Amino acid sequence: MRNLVISSILSVVLLSAGWLGASGATLLVALVPLLYICSRPIGFWRCALWMGATMALWTILTVWWIWYAAPIGAIAATLIDVVMLGGVLMLYRWASRRLSRVLSYVILVSAWIGFEWVYTIGQVSFPWLVLGNGFANDIWAVQWYSTTGVFGGSLWVLVANILIWEALRRRSVWSGAWAAVWVLVPIAVSLWMLRTYEMPSQKMVKVTVLQPNIDPYNEKFVLSQQAQTANLVDLVNHSPADADFVVMPETAIDDELWEGRMHTSPSLDRLQSLLRERMPGSQWIVGATTYKHYEPGEKISRTARQNYYGGFWYDVYNSALAIDSTGVVQVHHKSKLVAGAEMMPFYNITKHLNFLIIDLGGVSGQFGVDSVHRVFTSPQGVVTAAAVCYESVYGEDFSQFVLGGAQLMLVITNDGWWRNTPGYRQHFSYSRLRAIESRRAVGRSANTGISGFIDPQGRVLQRMGWQQRGTLTAQLPLNDRLTFYTRNGDYIGRAAFYIFLVCMIGAPVYMARVRRKRG
Repeated sequence: MRNLVISSILSVVLLSAGWLGASGATLLVALVPLLYICSRPIGFWRCALWMGATMALWTILTVWWIWYAAPIGAIAATLIDVVMLGGVLMLYRWASRRLSRVLSYVILVSAWIGFEWVYTIGQVSFPWLVLGNGFANDIWAVQWYSTTGVFGGSLWVLVANILIWEALRRRSVWSGAWAAVWVLVPIAVSLWMLRTYEMPSQKMVKVTVLQPNIDPYNEKFVLSQQAQTANLVDLVNHSPADADFVVMPETAIDDELWEGRMHTSPSLDRLQSLLRERMPGSQWIVGATTYKHYEPGEKISRTARQNYYGGFWYDVYNSALAIDSTGVVQVHHKSKLVAGAEMMPFYNITKHLNFLIIDLGGVSGQFGVDSVHRVFTSPQGVVTAAAVCYESVYGEDFSQFVLGGAQLMLVITNDGWWRNTPGYRQHFSYSRLRAIESRRAVGRSANTGISGFIDPQGRVLQRMGWQQRGTLTAQLPLNDRLTFYTRNGDYIGRAAFYIFLVCMIGAPVYMARVRRKRG
């Protein structure tokens, strides 16, 4: 019993380190204690209890802060990890007693990564604890994410744990040597890539990011939009007049911003006037809540709402706007919504539970989504894109902007909903992984949290911390080249899922052959 308790606690600590500010290198041995528990002669349900408890404690320790923004999200994330990841480990335990050792390990690796991938693409989606994300602060070790993405990191972690466990179980020097090779070679490759990488172009642009520092709980919906706009205007007036881009956070504008007649928005009109007066050659990226009105007879979306007084249908979007001196407004609608905060999964079934969705952007209820990852073109011909908050967590979705031509990536967010917790730091660190995967510089504007700049190798150039108000300006490089990962997306996740299906189809055949040989 004592050994089981120690093993479980040790695994929780080693799994959590990368998300709590320490190095993610502990992930390379974090599952070894769980493989030890699976090997012990204890009952199925007793083992399942240890697996589930370990996954629950890991989830709670690393993402407990979700509770501040969406209590239902925190509960759901914990339950899903317990059932799915605990289930993967129990499936491995079952396989290790009935199948060959190699096949049981293949099932473990493919099932774990396959689950991570499905959790990324599903309507119930929270891929925060993908194992590869644990290296977000160890960019020196994972420069090869430009080829594999974070699922390559998950593969690295899982195989390392298996090889180290085998070395310990067999007490074999050769097994230990193979484990050392598997761990050290990717690090050596990463260090070489970090040292030798060169940008394909020397073209630079000057980017300013704003951090207005408005408390989302006590100020966002108390202060008038006029006062919040005045805050932004003051920050712009303290920014360099020759900036090519000025970036403002998610939902910086939250007045009646109807698409098709945006000129009626006092806040947007004030910003456009200031832009023409002070920075006529620049482009500003502004987070906003926008509305789309459906004309009679026009096909409405599944997320549309009906106005109770006028009877018309409309959609609400969490959007990024690009404005410049031409008067043209380019719009991107956030495509990845936060379950339990901005949307209810399987909306056709759960639409009557909208009351569970809390207000995270000025409008409660189901938000609309866009199937297109829209990019912005500046008057100078520079192509950028703005990932809105949660979109920066998804590597393949982030890559869609780059495939659309983005030479520079921007992230606009409001991480204040999570208060002063590890949440906003983790969210910032994920932008470092996106920079490596796409080899794009990233400018990040947060309402509060961490605003800053990241170079294409994931190194932080500047940052502004929690509850600070101000601006940051940096020269950022442009890049037109596509990485292998950008072109191919989460191919490791897809491959793992299909390998897992093949294994589960083939397992009964394997067991039948074994029984025939024994019989």
